[in-house]
Amino acid sequence: MLACASMCSRCSCTPCAAEVSTSYSGLLSALHAARGSRCQITGSRVPFCHHLPSIRRARSIHAPCRGIRAASEGSLDQQQKPEVVLTRERGKNGHLMKALQQQGVRVLEMPLVETIPGPDRDQLPAVLQEGAFDWIIITSPEAAAVFLKGWEAAGQPEVNLAVVGAGTGKVFEEARHAPSVAFSPSKANAEHLSAELPLERGRSVLYPASAKAGSTLQEGLQHRDFAVRRLNTYNTVPVESLAEADVAAAREASVAAFASPSALKSWLALVGGQDIADVAIACIGSTTAQAAERLGFEKVYFPDAPGVEGFVHAIVEALQQNNRSKVLSAI
Repeated sequence: MLACASMCSRCSCTPCAAEVSTSYSGLLSALHAARGSRCQITGSRVPFCHHLPSIRRARSIHAPCRGIRAASEGSLDQQQKPEVVLTRERGKNGHLMKALQQQGVRVLEMPLVETIPGPDRDQLPAVLQEGAFDWIIITSPEAAAVFLKGWEAAGQPEVNLAVVGAGTGKVFEEARHAPSVAFSPSKANAEHLSAELPLERGRSVLYPASAKAGSTLQEGLQHRDFAVRRLNTYNTVPVESLAEADVAAAREASVAAFASPSALKSWLALVGGQDIADVAIACIGSTTAQAAERLGFEKVYFPDAPGVEGFVHAIVEALQQNNRSKVLSAI
């Protein structure tokens, strides 16, 4: 159970707090419970759907939403327009699509990035066979999937595994054969992982990662005298092109959902066509949200804890805040 607070559109007060379940059904109950609460300062009603667990915006924008312009004069019928665009790699949008579609949200799946092998991928099995590491650190579901293939090719050696959070750990839990997770930090980010990784099990670390992953984790561990060997086992690259019909539909959607900075950059390069301040986006976590701010996006929503459930909550909040409350009014 999490305490949550909402902000009215005319000031920065927190008019009420309620404990809500982190399940999606609990989220919807919280949305209805929030209806009708009033700001303590202005007395105005808090808009429907503001009370959401662990959701915050990277930047507070209280101006009215101006909306996203239609892509062309031959724009889509209102009932055909997607309300949310999902931009993750193909095959990774299933849970999000199901959760949103069950609530009557129209969804367009438009992958903006794809995963390719990294320059160090072929080295992974041999490095694992050396068995010279006290810790192996995995920081994303994709890194986990790539690691498991290398681990199987190496003969499934015993390893001491640390993961950044529950989403990454779930890949190992659901795999038919996988090492068990020995450690995860109190909060799912590189800062907490590097600060909390136990020293008593040793200081040598293997870090199989995306070629685009930042250096925060490495530097934090090295500051604590861990010896880190990084292997760039995969990379995320923009798709080369998009169908014109998908681009036109995406420009008319209320919210675009992103799970990586790479996807944000791909959106700007391949979709564009809007004032960036008009685009409401939901991000899977703070890393992507911070990248969105740096790129100039202003309507940015993200959960405190990365993962699919929090991602859904952020998308719902973004929909509500951008004149889409009718989407949930019949639930």
